[in-house]
Amino acid sequence: MVKMSRIETTFAALKQRQETALIPFITAGDPDLGVTAEIILTLVEAGADLIELGVPFSDPMADGPTIQAASERALAAGTTLSGVLQLVAEVRKKTEVPLILMGYYNPVFCYGAERFAQDAAAAGVDALLLVDLPPEEVAEIRPVMHESGIALITLLAPTTPPKRMKRLAAAAEGYLYYVSMTGVTGAQKISPEDIRLAVEDLKEMTTIPVGVGFGITTVEDARAVGAFADGVVVGSALVKIIEENGKSEELLPKVAKFVSELKGGLTALTS
Repeated sequence: MVKMSRIETTFAALKQRQETALIPFITAGDPDLGVTAEIILTLVEAGADLIELGVPFSDPMADGPTIQAASERALAAGTTLSGVLQLVAEVRKKTEVPLILMGYYNPVFCYGAERFAQDAAAAGVDALLLVDLPPEEVAEIRPVMHESGIALITLLAPTTPPKRMKRLAAAAEGYLYYVSMTGVTGAQKISPEDIRLAVEDLKEMTTIPVGVGFGITTVEDARAVGAFADGVVVGSALVKIIEENGKSEELLPKVAKFVSELKGGLTALTS
């Protein structure tokens, strides 16, 4: 019998409870790695089901100003990919919540894909999402990731042609990440009805969960999308709270309040 991954186990439990996954995104190392560890555990305590950890990069082209600034702060604080893996290893001792590294291919390439896969697996990373690596080029790292048990998350956008979407959805792992709009993160308002139609189409192409991200900034947004998606990703709004509160005593309570409100809105869908 094949052992289920943490991601599969989590989504299976949520499905049984008819609950939508809350997937917060934060940038690792913002404001520093020590505080990031505290934030991760706060997210878990507040109701996060999976967590996406952004790996800071000097040219985050898919990200809006808020997450770009977070990357800059993290890099200025000395954050490296090696440091992020050490962070995951430390946090993994205290939680089994799935941790997904999200970022760009350059740091992984420089680290060495095979070494990265081994070190990431040893640290407790569950999946990798590279926003700038086309699916056709994932083939060069897929074998080493699979060997280490790390899923490669696929991004799909409103601009993805139907035939290509069907092919990518069929080969997807962990969960599908549907980008709710074109453009960069945190820059526009979402259209829940358009997203619903796209997610319904995707669910006919795959049996794995479909998460939706980009542009979901409020409890109302999360609840609207959570009514039909398997998971809701919230990034910029949370990163903004971290930016505004830095290392102050207010940081963790404000993070906890926002995330618990998001989760409460999603849980209310089943009540």
